[in-house]
Amino acid sequence: MALLLVACSASSGSSSSASAAASAAPPSSAPASAAAGDATVVVADSDLGQILTDADGNVIYYFANDEEGVSNCEGDCLSNWPPVPVSGDPSAGDGVSAELGTIDGNDGSTQLTVNGYPAYYFAGDQAAGDTNGQGVGGIWWVFGADGEPIES
Repeated sequence: MALLLVACSASSGSSSSASAAASAAPPSSAPASAAAGDATVVVADSDLGQILTDADGNVIYYFANDEEGVSNCEGDCLSNWPPVPVSGDPSAGDGVSAELGTIDGNDGSTQLTVNGYPAYYFAGDQAAGDTNGQGVGGIWWVFGADGEPIES
């Protein structure tokens, strides 16, 4: 496995970065379902408990440096943590108790929000259900079914 530098910058002028193990493949911009604008969020069982994914099982992440309604992931951060795009209104599957919404993302897309916070994919997740982004840099966490980050 190769190491992938995961950059994350905050608009407040501070920035942080961390290293995460990821496959040797270059980061993808987003899972295939994202290209179609699938806006269905579902609950999946994982080793971390019940977590939020898109309809294809791609895990959705929270960035601790974001503010409610504001994405602070820019530049290289967006390459490694693409926003979850939305076409229309997002819909919640069975078991999702989080509030779903949208904001204008930094990449020009309409981005999913969970309990008001921007939602992202991790380019290091290679298959549905992967949670390789969990805990990266101590600032990236999966969302639980209630929309709260699971920080473990």
